[in-house]
Amino acid sequence: MSAAARDRLTLVRPDDWHLHLRDGDVLASVLPDTARRFARAIVMPNLDPPVTTTAAACAYRERILAALPAGMAFEPLMTLYLTEATPPAEIAEAKASGIVHAVKYYPAAVTTNATHGVIDPARCYSVFAAMERHDLPLLMHGEVSDPAVDVFDRESTFIERHLTPLVREFPGLRMVLEHITTRTAVEFISQTPSNVAATITAHHLLLNRSAMFAGGLRPHHYCLPLLKREADRTALITAATNGNQKFFLGTDSAPHPRRAKESACGCAGIYTAHAALELYAEAFERAGALDRLEAFASFHGPAFYGLPRNHDHVTLVKVSWPVPAEIGIGTETLVPLRAGGAVAWKLSP
Repeated sequence: MSAAARDRLTLVRPDDWHLHLRDGDVLASVLPDTARRFARAIVMPNLDPPVTTTAAACAYRERILAALPAGMAFEPLMTLYLTEATPPAEIAEAKASGIVHAVKYYPAAVTTNATHGVIDPARCYSVFAAMERHDLPLLMHGEVSDPAVDVFDRESTFIERHLTPLVREFPGLRMVLEHITTRTAVEFISQTPSNVAATITAHHLLLNRSAMFAGGLRPHHYCLPLLKREADRTALITAATNGNQKFFLGTDSAPHPRRAKESACGCAGIYTAHAALELYAEAFERAGALDRLEAFASFHGPAFYGLPRNHDHVTLVKVSWPVPAEIGIGTETLVPLRAGGAVAWKLSP
């Protein structure tokens, strides 16, 4: 890359393949951050109550579009929340709708609003068969909720107990192991067929688990799956930057009010939408792989989902800018990643 290229980076407009927008005032507050950077996003269905039907997904989509500021273009790609009561017939309706692009698997009680999630995936095999038949991808929060399993081993155990049998039993089902955090996950995804892929967040590329305890307990670095060892972070960097189409961008940006993070039982989730693409650029630059960011952010995801690449572009410039200490969400505030610090790349207007 030339010196000029290192200071300015123009990419085909990317998509976010894992995003939390919430609803109501929070939705209206955070949506512009994503729409400035991404053309489309896979929107998570873990509202309260969750989005379990095609009709509910359609209604949620309309609320998202109504909250989009004038002059902004953005396409929400909707998902259904899988429960053990999901009927296989719902999958056919979801596929026919044209607006539902996947079904999300949450292990019961493992993360935000996962109360209605799956206890035993074997109870959902008829739904997985319908998804395979109708070619509707399965997106997985890949952790077990077994209290006997160490919290740092939940992802690896999920792969061993649940994902390995799923890949074997449903060879035609497209699957995404979301927000992977471990070397084990990288190795597993790399060895599976092309119908199995993974998303990687910016915060898991930039931070290891020491960030949660730097100078004290850091609740705004608490997410699920948890940040892992430096060796795991290094494996994620390699996966993101080596050109493998099975890995692509998914921010898992998750807005929570400051009071809900800084509490006796704080919520899991890191808000990165305010600087998502810029943070990925930092990670790729540190790895000496800025020339591979476009493929990871803009090409691999559409290829997996069978969607066209976007036609417009975004430009990042090498300009440091300060991140606010707080961001307003409705009547409350949240603390974004890098709050009070700076980001090295800036989205060009």
